[in-house]
Order: sequence, then C-alpha cells, then structure tokens
Amino acid sequence: MRTHMRTLLPVALGVAAVALAQRPPAERERTRLEREVRHELVMLPNYSVFDNLAYKVDGGDVTLLGQVVRPDLKADAERAVKGIEGVEKVDNQIEMLPVSPNDDGIRRAVYRAIFGSVGLDRYVLAAVPPIHIVVKNGNVTLEGVVASEGDKNLAGIKANGVPGVFSATNNLRVEK
Repeated sequence: MRTHMRTLLPVALGVAAVALAQRPPAERERTRLEREVRHELVMLPNYSVFDNLAYKVDGGDVTLLGQVVRPDLKADAERAVKGIEGVEKVDNQIEMLPVSPNDDGIRRAVYRAIFGSVGLDRYVLAAVPPIHIVVKNGNVTLEGVVASEGDKNLAGIKANGVPGVFSATNNLRVEK
C-alpha cells in the first residue's frame, strides 16, 4: 500500500500541474492574484476575530470589502494589496464600524459564548480564527467557515443568546 501511494503521489502532482498549466493565462493570473490578496490580508498584524475582510479580483483591479473595528486596518489592507505585483487598482470599500462601548461589550460576550462552547472551542486555536464576529449597533453578523452544519447552527444559537444582541445573522459557510 505504501509503495502504491508513493507511485500515485507524483502522478497526482503531475496531473494537477498539467491542469493548472492548461488554464488560460488570464485565469492563472486571477488565481494567483486571489491567492496573494488572501495571503496579504490574513497576514495583517491587526486583523482579528472582530474584523471581516473580503475581496473581489477583476483583472488587475481588486475591490476590498468587509468591516473593521480599527481605521488603521483599513489603510493597512489597502497598502498591502497595492504592493502585490499585477495589482493595478485598489477600490477600498471596507466599512469602518462605529465606535461604541456597547458594541465592544457585545463583541466580548459573543466571543466568550461561541469560543467557550464545547465543540466550537477548537476554532479559537487558529492564528486567525475562521469565525469572525461583526457587531454594528447591537446587530451581530457571523462570517467565515466552519467544519459542519452543526457547528454553524451552534454558533448562531450562541450569538443569538447573548444579552443585548438585537439580531444575529449567521453567514457562516460549511467547509466542503
């Protein structure tokens, strides 16, 4: 079995390389840009579980989307993406969340409710947790990726059960 796997691995890698090479150059470039934009965004030092960064790539144009708590993160994201080879223009549509002590308290409470739950506690171990908690005027939105539908539902229930939360929108996606 082990010898068989050693034989199949190089073949599988070769097939993947050929498949990538057969893509049109524009598609390969878009894939490369998407990968590099994602990398630059998740590597930002101030990016936290309370921020949500997203993007769209169209040719050499990158549109930054999402919500952040700190204004320096919005500027840092734009600066990092502008430095990527092949990026011609950056449209920074990242929303600054309003400063609110009430929202800050809700953020902490939702964080404790979700990541303190058995089953969901494993998500906090990642350098950038895959669940992001966005709070705006008492309304919570969960963004990111979880391993199962059960995890998604549990996170939504925990967020909705926090006192002071007006509404909880669960935009978590289940990993395939």
